[in-house]
Amino acid sequence: MADVMSTAVSGLLAFQRGLDTTSQNIANAATAGYSRQRVELVTRPAQAYGSGWIGAGVDVATVARVYDSFLATQVRSSASSFARYDTIATEAGRLDNVLGDSSTGISAAFATLVNAFQEVASDPASMTSRQALLSKAKIFADQLTGYDSRMRTFAAELNTRITAGAAEVSTLADSLARLNTQIVDALGRTGQPPNDLLDQRDRLIDQLATLVDVSVVPEDNGAANVYLGTGQPLVIGSTATRLTTAPDPFDPTKLTIAVRANGASVDVSSQVGAGSLGGLLEYRAQVLDPARDALGRIAAGVVSLVNGQHTQGLTLNGQLGGDFFALGSPTVLAAAGNGGNAVVSASLADASALTGHDYLLEFNGAWQLRDASSGATVSLSGSGTSADPFAADGLSIVVANTPTAGDRFRIEPTRDLIGGLRVLVGTPADIAAASPVRSAVAAGNTGSGRISAPTVVDATDPGLRATVTIEFTSATTYSVNGAGSFSYAPGSPIAVNGWSATIDGAPATGDRFTISDNSGGSGDNANLLAMIAALESASMSGGTASIGEAATQLVAGIGTQTAQAQSNRDAFQIVHDQDVAARDSVSGVNLDEEAANLIMLQQAYQAAAQLISVAQAMFDSLLDATRR
Repeated sequence: MADVMSTAVSGLLAFQRGLDTTSQNIANAATAGYSRQRVELVTRPAQAYGSGWIGAGVDVATVARVYDSFLATQVRSSASSFARYDTIATEAGRLDNVLGDSSTGISAAFATLVNAFQEVASDPASMTSRQALLSKAKIFADQLTGYDSRMRTFAAELNTRITAGAAEVSTLADSLARLNTQIVDALGRTGQPPNDLLDQRDRLIDQLATLVDVSVVPEDNGAANVYLGTGQPLVIGSTATRLTTAPDPFDPTKLTIAVRANGASVDVSSQVGAGSLGGLLEYRAQVLDPARDALGRIAAGVVSLVNGQHTQGLTLNGQLGGDFFALGSPTVLAAAGNGGNAVVSASLADASALTGHDYLLEFNGAWQLRDASSGATVSLSGSGTSADPFAADGLSIVVANTPTAGDRFRIEPTRDLIGGLRVLVGTPADIAAASPVRSAVAAGNTGSGRISAPTVVDATDPGLRATVTIEFTSATTYSVNGAGSFSYAPGSPIAVNGWSATIDGAPATGDRFTISDNSGGSGDNANLLAMIAALESASMSGGTASIGEAATQLVAGIGTQTAQAQSNRDAFQIVHDQDVAARDSVSGVNLDEEAANLIMLQQAYQAAAQLISVAQAMFDSLLDATRR
């Protein structure tokens, strides 16, 4: 019977394809990125007879992948997020180890410096203590310089990794474009999906998702268009866009992610999103650069307070002290596309007012200052000339020459300050521990008046060290050097010749108090005590934190960012594992299931073969009957 034979042969061929597909699944059970395949069978059109419709067998419609695009997208999304936070956690952890170490970190370094000042204050005449102070001050400067050098190394490593990451993205994009061409060709020639090529393409997209955030848009012809996030095209059909790196428009030592378009580089860093590349960019912008800024701000605070007080003190040689530390200057970077010849310079005016932020100075008919991170406008005072500089957030800004509309300058007030940090005091005797002036109460005073140690207000005053006599002409008035008549209020400051002192109690008529030169005061520690008090005072962040607290906040902030990134990484590791398990439960090869299919298909194949044998026997019986 021809119809029985045809039906049996169709089943035999269909089950053979099923066995072929099952053996392919079993063979690739451990192949990464392989999607389980199955034979889709359809019934052949039935034939009509007087007694009804009789089936004509089976056909193989296609060999399809068992694939869920939604689950695949979930896997890529969680892989991108995991790679992002894993990168941030790893890099932030390295920075935390540098700055947060209990014995070598920034807080310990600052505490050691303050203790060295206290040791000299305890014994100002000791040359040993003074030499130890110079040594520890140099160690402090070396430590901060070492932190800065290490962070610069981190920044250089980021450039290398960003360059390598962009090259890897480009390589994957090229491979995806070639696969798109092959898939479109294969599908066009056969009308059937080339499953192995589709798996290869999905695996490359999965790899791409660990580097950058991607979105995939399939085309009807079998191609898959791939985009950075939801924006920049990476692969459109058979055309790939190559990612590259380009110098930051302000800072050529900092690389950004870019694409080449119309002969120019277009910055697409903001579209990278997640993945390890996105993590590197986020770590640099949110952790490393702010840490460098904060460390520079701490150095500026220390130097400002130490120098400010040291220049008001007296050395063992009887000279006014000079600057104790040297420090670098704020960095001003001109945008590459500036059209004018304007030159901008910046200097520190008030370390306590520094915010640790970077700024953009822009000219559009008038100069405007904006916060580089938030974009908020920052108030400027002054006219920007050398005689009347712009003033903002502790900075003094001078603009020279002629700008054109659209010219921009990036000001980094503190990031590079530590590069110039060093100790300027040459010998132990040059440490200005004493106050240049001292107060005394006349031996014959009869009242209960007391005078404080003088505080230097202006060390440049030419009369600073001249002897001044304050004599009470009555219980409520006094003269200075025999001149004038001033009202006395207990505790009110008396300021003369660049110093200030207070008298309290009840002086009597004729009582005298003197302020005189302290050149012989080798045992005086007044200036160092004032310096220590200043270092421990709330001098940072607009008077809300001490330097020690600022150092603690820096370390704590990095530690918090590290912990948050680690927590997010661990959370997305769990999410990613669950997403992979969900995808594999659909697309992965289950050997138990394949074994069951193998038995079923084997039995079906044997039954179809037996049906052919039956058809052959029936046909032979028919031939035998016709021969009689």
